[in-house]
Amino acid sequence: MIAPPEGRSTTRTPHPGPRAQRTWLTTSLVHPPEHVIAAAFDQAEARDRSHLRDWVVLVDGARHQLELIRAEADRRHIKVHILLDFVHVAEYVWEAAHCFHKPGTPDAEVWVAGHLTTILHGQADRAAAEITAEADRAHLHGTRRESADSCVRYRTGHLDQLRYDTAFAAGWPIATGPIEGACRHLIGDRLDITGSRWGLDGAEAVLTLRALIGNGDCAAYWRHHLAREHERLYPTPDQHNYELTA
Repeated sequence: MIAPPEGRSTTRTPHPGPRAQRTWLTTSLVHPPEHVIAAAFDQAEARDRSHLRDWVVLVDGARHQLELIRAEADRRHIKVHILLDFVHVAEYVWEAAHCFHKPGTPDAEVWVAGHLTTILHGQADRAAAEITAEADRAHLHGTRRESADSCVRYRTGHLDQLRYDTAFAAGWPIATGPIEGACRHLIGDRLDITGSRWGLDGAEAVLTLRALIGNGDCAAYWRHHLAREHERLYPTPDQHNYELTA
């Protein structure tokens, strides 16, 4: 996760990272966030009806999102393990590093590597305390200290979601790379094309179809669609036998 300051060892054979499997996509522009979160819980519960597995939720730290996830989990009586996306945490640490070292310097990289390693060991509170103490020693004030304080507040406000040591021991993911990639593929690659203009209903329909295709459900959906259209056009069982008359 973190390259050591002296560089990675050349004696170790690099191993490919894990690949996401059995993914499921959903999105919406017209439904509220709680609707989409409930749909994700529906999918997870269909895979683990007895709640025997560990349920892990990766978030970016938005309070409203966290409240909706916890409310949905409580409603279903499910214990969920919530983790902050490590990439978001790293971004805050990089911003804080620039309060003490110039951007792009080896000293900044060493500083970031040290604090991120501490966080990955499940000691985010210690890292926050060290940053605060260092800012005090450097007599940083005002805007010069703003990024450091923001990093500390972000961590101390989410300490229960920074247990990366527990995540590593259990084999849980700690970053939302597959989710970010899915957002780009599902939404950005279609809705953000040059010259496109969208209304909510049209965009919602296109995204729903893209999600169906991505989930491998398009063929089943199309059979269902044809059956419903047949029922709509021929509401009585023998109507297809009727002939047109002048």
